[in-house]
Amino acid sequence: MGYMLSLILLALLAHATSISCQNILEQRLNIIILAGQSNMAGRGGVANHSVRGIPTWDGDVPPQCQPNPWIFKLSADMAWVEAREPIHADIDAKKTNGIGPGMAFANAVLSKDPNFGLVGLVPCAIGGTNLSQWQKGGFLYEQLVKRAQMALRSGGAYKAMLWYQGETDTIYKQDVELYQGRLKRFFNDLRSDLQAPRLPIFQVVLASGQGRYTEEVREAQLKIELPNVENVDAKGLPLEPDGLHLTTPAQVRLGDMLAHAFLHFQPNPLNTNRSPPIFVPYFFIIAQVFWMVISFS
Repeated sequence: MGYMLSLILLALLAHATSISCQNILEQRLNIIILAGQSNMAGRGGVANHSVRGIPTWDGDVPPQCQPNPWIFKLSADMAWVEAREPIHADIDAKKTNGIGPGMAFANAVLSKDPNFGLVGLVPCAIGGTNLSQWQKGGFLYEQLVKRAQMALRSGGAYKAMLWYQGETDTIYKQDVELYQGRLKRFFNDLRSDLQAPRLPIFQVVLASGQGRYTEEVREAQLKIELPNVENVDAKGLPLEPDGLHLTTPAQVRLGDMLAHAFLHFQPNPLNTNRSPPIFVPYFFIIAQVFWMVISFS
């Protein structure tokens, strides 16, 4: 009898704990969208195997990227799970993933602001993608919106999107010329579809590129003029031997830079709450004055 009672109590305790965790997720989740291409997905610690020539991750997870019970991620099958490196492994599944900036960012935010609450990372980055593939109507865009909306339905609120993309757009001049217009359209469409017009977007300005127009794409990124879009410049951060991807220490540094920008960000309110201009009914005022003059004459 005592044994059965103990089992029942343990079952009730487990159920209560599950409900408690679910309630915490629903009430306090701070949603951070991660999007872009390979340097957001993470290639830190990834190199070609010396014998087979196959990209392999070295498995090294620095302290700044270790799992944290306050950090979750939305998995490929739309379930909240504990975030672990490489966090894009099930999203950018056709590539070898390593360390990206997401976990370093989340851990840095929690370290600098212990009262921040639960972090919900929504990984969406896919390596080797052109900005044209992120336009509304395309698979990557629709998948991003779908995942972000699912995250919101789980409870919480959008806090930011971390965006790192553009290396592929440095190859062809036409992509460079269209880059800024495409970028503005992408940001505006995303905010509209997520019903988050003030969504803070932290854009990583390129550290490298696949073509000869890296500086031109960087210039387009730096000249973006939209409210609540902040640039974090990755230029000068160490690169892997391929000259394209950030090393693990560089990704840790970038995550910290993004956290600093995020925590010191001052939102720019949209001018949508302005009071309407006061309409002065001059005709009625003149008519009233005329009537008073007639009455006293």
